[in-house]
Amino acid sequence: MDQLTLFLLFLKASFLSTGGTGNLPILYTDLIARGWATERPFAEALTIGQITPGPTGLWVISFGYLIDGVPGALMASVAIAIPPLSVLLIAVLYQRYGDHPAMSGFIRGLSLAVVGIFAVVLVDILRGNGLDAGALLIAAAALGLALTNRIPVIAIIGLAAIAGVIIYR
Repeated sequence: MDQLTLFLLFLKASFLSTGGTGNLPILYTDLIARGWATERPFAEALTIGQITPGPTGLWVISFGYLIDGVPGALMASVAIAIPPLSVLLIAVLYQRYGDHPAMSGFIRGLSLAVVGIFAVVLVDILRGNGLDAGALLIAAAALGLALTNRIPVIAIIGLAAIAGVIIYR
């Protein structure tokens, strides 16, 4: 088992998850494929993570210990700490350089990239689930209501759900 690769796998899973057990699928896929872990350490680490006090995301430290001892636990600890610390660093940099024209251009470009990725994912979802007049009608009505800024988003979602149930029974 390559220590650097293991650390990078922990780090990748930490950066690409939202916390808790969100990194489980990434670690499971990567480590099972390499033959570095079996299902048993995953189950044991998740159990330890659930019965111990504190955040559930700390199961990764137990998992690191089960597959590589103390070095594995230390690597997992550092890997799950780097993403939140990097967010703090980015926040400090943004506070310091947020008014710079290059920063505002970067943020605008990043926003456009996120919208583009969202559009691609949305098109894939619509293709996969079928697109019909009822779905377009619900989406157009929801968009129209959202653009008024008078109805809360949760109410729009609820109304869209009710319309979906009525149309697709």
